[in-house]
Amino acid sequence: MNGVGPRILIVAPSWVGDAVLSQPLLALLKARQPDAAIDVFAPSWVLPVYRRMPEVAGTLENPFGHGALALGARLRYGRRLRERCYARAVILPNSLKSALVPYFAAIAQRTGFVGELRYGLLNDARRLDEARMPLMVERFAYLAGEAGEPLLRPVPRPRLRVTGEETQQVLAAKALQRPERLACFCPGAEYGPAKRWPAAHFAQLARHLARQSWKVWLLGSSKDVEAGTQIVRQAGDAVLDLTGKTSLDEAVALLAIADLVVTNDSGLMHVAAALDRPLVAIYGSSSPRFTPPLSEHARIVQLGVPCSPCFQRVCPLGHFDCMMRLAPERILREIEALGCAA
Repeated sequence: MNGVGPRILIVAPSWVGDAVLSQPLLALLKARQPDAAIDVFAPSWVLPVYRRMPEVAGTLENPFGHGALALGARLRYGRRLRERCYARAVILPNSLKSALVPYFAAIAQRTGFVGELRYGLLNDARRLDEARMPLMVERFAYLAGEAGEPLLRPVPRPRLRVTGEETQQVLAAKALQRPERLACFCPGAEYGPAKRWPAAHFAQLARHLARQSWKVWLLGSSKDVEAGTQIVRQAGDAVLDLTGKTSLDEAVALLAIADLVVTNDSGLMHVAAALDRPLVAIYGSSSPRFTPPLSEHARIVQLGVPCSPCFQRVCPLGHFDCMMRLAPERILREIEALGCAA
């Protein structure tokens, strides 16, 4: 082991926001065992988040597609991991498939919540008390301790690390100059359109901020290009559309220098919160009671119509009132409450 302490394998979630919320778990594991080497087994699209966590010693790309059992391939992968001599695995997803690789790797302690037929695959199976741990960050953090230990509160807030050098490299690569007042809008949401504030509202907000000498950059993946195009069509020169033009790594680096972030309930919302940026988080079909942005500089906006939260991908009633009726003026008031005078 070359003097390295116990090795711990984290089987990570598949959503960017959930990955961010797992960082306090890693911090607690390191606090308990400072010499531990923590590796993360995760899908390729969330690995950039874990590379921003100083507690992570190494990353392993999860090669198995969503929904694929691939029992033989998981067996072979797990057996190859045996040479790493992991002392413990913490399995964050609740599926049976996520527990197979640590089992096949013969990891001595395999910790996770009781879930989908996982008896035997886990030998440190915990029962989840949802009432005592309503937040996802709490549920992840609870797994850092030994069985029977209560969750210690307060749970640390998620934190990501970005250096000034990294940001300068991204700015240079994209031929960008940081403006004096930078607002980043994140108009996407992977789960579905019911979580997305309308493009027309984003455009109206951008035009207002532009009149107050703000520069507005749109950030998002290739799936958010349509939303970015709609915002540009209505806001014109008030925005710079970077949707689909940056990797997640680059988007994280750019969010780190934002003076203001306005975002839907999304992975980038959690990234911005973990970077401690002044943040307005907009909720429609979802609820901040489970996965809120964990930052003192975050303001949560939810209209509170009777049918919200419905947790649907598309508005089941067809009117989309929870977002359509959430006017840009309301977001401006939250921006002012943050101390970012518009």
